[in-house]
Amino acid sequence: MPVLEQLQPANVLRFFEELCAIPHGSGHTKAISDYCVRFARERGLEVHQDSLNNVIIVKSAAEGYEDAPAVILQGHLDMVCEKAPGCGLDMTREGLQLRTDGQWIWAEGTTLGGDDGIAVAMALAALDAGDLPHPRLEAVFTVDEEVGMEGAVGLDVSCLRGRTMLNVDSEVEGVLTVSCAGGVRATCHVPVEREPAEGAAYRLDVHGLIGGHSGVEINKGRANANLLMGRLLYALSRELPLRLVTLTGGQADNAIAPACCAEVLVPAEDVSKLETLAETWSRVFGKEYQTADPALRVDCTPVETAAELPLTREATARVASALMLLPNGVQTMSMDIPGLVQTSLNLGVLRLKEQEAAATFAVRSSVATEKAMLSSRIECLAGLLGGTVTYTGDYPGWEYLRDSKLRELVADVYRKQTGKEPVIEAIHAGLECGVFAGKLPGLDCVSIGPDMQEIHTPRERLNVASTQRTWALICEVLRRAKEL
Repeated sequence: MPVLEQLQPANVLRFFEELCAIPHGSGHTKAISDYCVRFARERGLEVHQDSLNNVIIVKSAAEGYEDAPAVILQGHLDMVCEKAPGCGLDMTREGLQLRTDGQWIWAEGTTLGGDDGIAVAMALAALDAGDLPHPRLEAVFTVDEEVGMEGAVGLDVSCLRGRTMLNVDSEVEGVLTVSCAGGVRATCHVPVEREPAEGAAYRLDVHGLIGGHSGVEINKGRANANLLMGRLLYALSRELPLRLVTLTGGQADNAIAPACCAEVLVPAEDVSKLETLAETWSRVFGKEYQTADPALRVDCTPVETAAELPLTREATARVASALMLLPNGVQTMSMDIPGLVQTSLNLGVLRLKEQEAAATFAVRSSVATEKAMLSSRIECLAGLLGGTVTYTGDYPGWEYLRDSKLRELVADVYRKQTGKEPVIEAIHAGLECGVFAGKLPGLDCVSIGPDMQEIHTPRERLNVASTQRTWALICEVLRRAKEL
């Protein structure tokens, strides 16, 4: 039995529930892409699907709207897959377990993927509606937005006529986003060497962190488990002949890492000292982040045998030093827009492989030269450690458009529907609007969305009433599209 069938807007949430039943983490979007193609073909709509799994669905203008400018409805198909400790759901094979109390919607033990499944659901509902006045609709569903906007970057937009776009990838109702930072995914590769060694194997866990979106919440003072693990390894290696065996932290470069675990090897006679030091650093971290991350802790537990050959002591020190030195967090604040982060980076994913440690960052800035500067800093450090840096998903920023008919229309609809004044803002998080602005000259674009909480975490929630109001706003904007 559907979980959301009693909620409004019924058609939007029906499509959302169907989408949630399909695994669609970044890099695994073929099934959900095919679902959208079937949707279009069943309704006789024009549809384009590329090799990346991007989908474009076109619906002709309703009667009387043939001369109105085409409107693009845009969102992304992929989601960040994060799980709560102990959750056994296989997010590559199983659908989400939706829950609702009538006010909020969430997924049991995992991220919800409201970012950005709700955008896709709203676009499908608009395409499906038989009584909705609208101009030519061009629904654009991109892939792998969460790992560098790779779908948008690779999308062929030659079939698009629209130069007016509603992006539904924001998380606060009443906020009209009109500009965003550019970014790039940078991976620092530090070489390591391994050798046989004897000793006692222990697992170190830095966990209990809140995490969050590295664009929206990078300025909230939350701890990054990957960085704390670096501090812990550096401190331990100064006191003990420590050897690193495994290292795994974070799941996505644009999510503040909520947990990091490492397996280490120490001489049997140093076991007690290791346990004492781990407990000491658990208290240190707990005190430093008692407000931002009150549940933070470090656990140190013995394991039977090392999972694989340990690193040499020199390689262990190299990895610890890299994690101590690599920049992370807010670098500069905007001098023009109060409270806006201008430049930042987030070490979201940390992996120790056989011959290298790989640290992957989401680098963001609304100033292109500062983004380039941060990339150069990472390259300099990697070079000193004998390593290299690779880049993927480089995307431009989205500049503020002073004269925007769409912004004026959306703001007017919002005022009349709610009696409130909308907030017009620029954000530090990356949006695909910047990529589309570069591909579609003269694009007039606004990003909107319903209220969501704690996206990219297992605590993610979507507000039902806000979803209903946002859907009503989209419908009214389409009805008034002749004014554009």
